[in-house]
Amino acid sequence: MEDTVLVVNCGSSSLKLALFDNRLQKRASALAERLGQDDAFARLGHEDTPLTLPPGASHNQALESMVEVFRERGLMNSAPIAIGHRVVHGGETFREAALINDSVIDAIENCAALAPLHNPVNLSGIRATLSQFPDVPQTAVFDTAFHQTLPKRAYLYAVPEAWYQDWGVRRYGFHGTSHAYIALEAARLLGKTPATTSIISAHLGNGCSVTAIRDGISVDTSMGLTPLEGLVMGTRSGDVDPGLFDFLASKGMAADEVHRSLNQRGGLLGLSGQTNDMRTLCELADHGHEPSRNAIDVFCFRLARYIGAMMASLKELDGLVFTGGIGENSARIRQQTIDNLNIFGYALNADLNDHHGEYSDGRIESADSRYPVLVIPTNEELMIAREALQLSDNAPM
Repeated sequence: MEDTVLVVNCGSSSLKLALFDNRLQKRASALAERLGQDDAFARLGHEDTPLTLPPGASHNQALESMVEVFRERGLMNSAPIAIGHRVVHGGETFREAALINDSVIDAIENCAALAPLHNPVNLSGIRATLSQFPDVPQTAVFDTAFHQTLPKRAYLYAVPEAWYQDWGVRRYGFHGTSHAYIALEAARLLGKTPATTSIISAHLGNGCSVTAIRDGISVDTSMGLTPLEGLVMGTRSGDVDPGLFDFLASKGMAADEVHRSLNQRGGLLGLSGQTNDMRTLCELADHGHEPSRNAIDVFCFRLARYIGAMMASLKELDGLVFTGGIGENSARIRQQTIDNLNIFGYALNADLNDHHGEYSDGRIESADSRYPVLVIPTNEELMIAREALQLSDNAPM
């Protein structure tokens, strides 16, 4: 049995695992959901039959159960040689992935105020694997690390400087692991080196962000201090006027209710009043549901506006890339977004777009498009596995 690398992505009530061999070929995946609830369950890959978890299962119990299934299936006969963890916020402390030790755990905890919904649960996954595999080198891979190359003009807010100096109030950016992968893949598909490739990467899923990547590094991005800033997303509002908070307070709405609404009741869900699923929204819009059509229009317009803004951070543009669940699979959203960008010379080939670039090395632009447009499936798990395997070679024995 080959050595394996385990990738862990821990959510508030979920745990995703991916298992790679030492050549970074994916062997298996598993997902546990509703953790902490009586109906907690898990699934291996795309199997329909759920795996049994104890009622109210913790992250640690879910990890034990899923690892045991990997072993029963002959996928993992010994401890992995490396474990990689997705961690959402690394603040200014982490510019790259880091081998996990006590000081790294302390630093992740110190960043929890910047990501209270994410970092604590990411630590739950870390503690669970440390408990089960105490002798395996483990690596934290940070969503924010790729964006630590942002220049000050891109990351500073126009607020009192003491807010930044004392509290770290600045733009950090997220989805960095996805954007970093796209930068590498776009360079490969365009026949260039990463260090000479400049692209705009649009990661569109339930969370959405756009990043300007110049010569392989991030120089601007749409998310900010938190993942709430920027584009319209599944349930997040994206940009709003800060004056909205005072207005809603005058209506008697408490700060935590405003926060919850903008994060969990806004975005596509808030605009449509129906769903945050883009496929369902398109079906509703086609059947005449105006709020769903409005949600799609606002989503595409905000996206196009940010793509246009990102061009200001580039000296040249080698291509625009769509990725993420929506970006990879919705020809309609790509076309409507590009229609809003005609002034810049973007144009799509309808047939290539309808086939998501599957037969054209990801390319979907028409012959008269000023810039290449690509669809590239993201692979954050692979990036995390790669980082974990590389750092494990340097781990103290």
